[in-house]
Amino acid sequence: MYVIVGLGNPGRKYAHTRHNVGFDVIDILAQKYDIQLTRLRCKAVIGEGSIRGKRVALCQPQTFMNLSGESVVQLVNWYKPEDDQLIVAYDDVDLPEGKIRFRPSGSAGTHNGMRNIIYLLGRENFPRVRVGIGRPPEGWDMKDWVLASYQTKELRQTMFDAYCGAADVIAELIERGVEPARQLVSKLNG
Repeated sequence: MYVIVGLGNPGRKYAHTRHNVGFDVIDILAQKYDIQLTRLRCKAVIGEGSIRGKRVALCQPQTFMNLSGESVVQLVNWYKPEDDQLIVAYDDVDLPEGKIRFRPSGSAGTHNGMRNIIYLLGRENFPRVRVGIGRPPEGWDMKDWVLASYQTKELRQTMFDAYCGAADVIAELIERGVEPARQLVSKLNG
């Protein structure tokens, strides 16, 4: 079973902010593949179903971002996915707004949620899909930037399109594997 984890912060206050990219990607997958996110297990809101014929658990950890690993370790222990069947979606300040990046494994980079997951799991060999949120403008604190929402209609549309693209990359990865997922990212990023 594939365990797809979208990172974010719980609560209405953080909904649709830059740091909640992962939650928004999970919501899109849930809607597109008719999976109800109704169960609370392993410190996460979970929905089980199938994407392109493969069994999946869509997960939104309810720990705060920097403690995401607490939920992910419990999810891995519960579902026991193969290494490449744990997929994490999250935001990336080092990518321009709306750009998507896929890696089959790798480090946490500057992301504290991923750093916590890798530390607590004790490995980094699992796929991840990142959506760029851009760097804060001059004078902005990083924390304020990642917890802010998108200010213009155009940027909200750009980001929504990127979330949909990230969801499609995850579905492609599940169905067809690493190379087709990479090719789709290249196509989406133009």
